[in-house]
Amino acid sequence: MESFGTRLHRAMAERGPLAVGIDPHAALLDRWGLPDDVTGLARFSETVVEALGDRVAVVKPQSAFYERFGSRGLAVLESTIRQLREAGALVLLDVKRGDIGSTVSAYAAAYLDPSSPLYVDAITASPYLGVGSLAPMFDTAAAHGGGVFVLALTSNPEGPAVQHARGADGRTVAQTVIDEISQLNAGAEPLGSFGLVVGATIGDTGHDLSRVRGPLLAPGLGAQGASAADLRTVFGRDLSTVLPSYSREVLGHGPDRAALRAAADRALADCRAVLGTTVE
Repeated sequence: MESFGTRLHRAMAERGPLAVGIDPHAALLDRWGLPDDVTGLARFSETVVEALGDRVAVVKPQSAFYERFGSRGLAVLESTIRQLREAGALVLLDVKRGDIGSTVSAYAAAYLDPSSPLYVDAITASPYLGVGSLAPMFDTAAAHGGGVFVLALTSNPEGPAVQHARGADGRTVAQTVIDEISQLNAGAEPLGSFGLVVGATIGDTGHDLSRVRGPLLAPGLGAQGASAADLRTVFGRDLSTVLPSYSREVLGHGPDRAALRAAADRALADCRAVLGTTVE
């Protein structure tokens, strides 16, 4: 099986460097004129799949908005994942899981083993029990051509208190995470399968991302306050592995499918204008 990094590199080349979230929170369902129940959840998800599944490189469902409806919500999530894969999009499930031992192994089996009904191309993960605690996820991903995006520098205001704290070697917690993921991607071509989540709103924090060799997921664009131009400030001169991620900025134009497609096209054009240039 091809590695996730290889598939992602090809998808970004063919469809463009863009991820779009599926975040069916109650306010957005209401804005679309849908009920805040499983029926509304399914209709919302189907509409996004129909509008964007065959044109966006990566679609990122947020698991929590499905889990809140219990088993019926998870059934909708399973269906949404299947529909997205059939449409040709890579599915990045935003679950931010993290644990130790058998528990993290079970998370890995749930999302990264092809035998699972929740099997996706990649997941997000939290490293704050130690990056090494995520080893079963990395191993399962490698065995089945999957990917893992590990939280490094997030956009939320509470993040720096932990992520910018320094250890005995002088590195910040975030830099330690960055360096360990960089080691996992050593020698990978054309792109490693282990990525980082780095918020587009964080500005220049002085962290070194130059050796990651994997995808850099950049949420926070659009409604959360960052613009495509901010990517240069955050990521520096090499933007070739950056995967910008939009949610409300695109989803807010639904439920009209043509309007959703047009919003995604505008977001992609904005990102191409920045990512297609190298800052000297």
